[in-house]
Amino acid sequence: MDQLNLGIGTRLQHPQYGPGVIVGVRLATYLISFISDGIKEIDKNDDRLEEIIPENVTVELETTSDVERSLAKILRLWSDVTEVVPLGDRWKGGTMLLQPADKSQKPKEIPIEIFFHKIVMLRDRLRVMEQQINAHRNLSDEEKVNLQQYITRIYGTLTTFNVLFKNKENWFVGEKGSNE
Repeated sequence: MDQLNLGIGTRLQHPQYGPGVIVGVRLATYLISFISDGIKEIDKNDDRLEEIIPENVTVELETTSDVERSLAKILRLWSDVTEVVPLGDRWKGGTMLLQPADKSQKPKEIPIEIFFHKIVMLRDRLRVMEQQINAHRNLSDEEKVNLQQYITRIYGTLTTFNVLFKNKENWFVGEKGSNE
């Protein structure tokens, strides 16, 4: 099922819980209110979810899904909304374990998808900051270059995370990579 089409108010059918309505959307899950089981958090990639499409909707009538698709496209094109960047296949469904040196403390597990999404958001916000610096009217060219050098160094620091990306064109590139 296409994740971009499903938003709050979308009606779904689940074999275990029956019919339900999406009441919340998270990074990797939907919060779905089921008639008999209340609100459940279901993975967006759950193949058992089926969208319930009313039979009386005609082709001429624009559905909520069409509106949501159009709005999502506009937001991707004209705002700093995070672009869809694929995670490397070997990491999908994985977890990141943060193990404290003190064994009496509990380790912290984080789904890699959540961590990866935060890395992508960081990269996109750096790009927006870079654009704002370049377009700033009150900064001199020298000040812009100095700030750009800091951003390039930040990208260089983040190259460690390139292993998570599926496609090389989404990688962080620091000073060395920009000279090649």
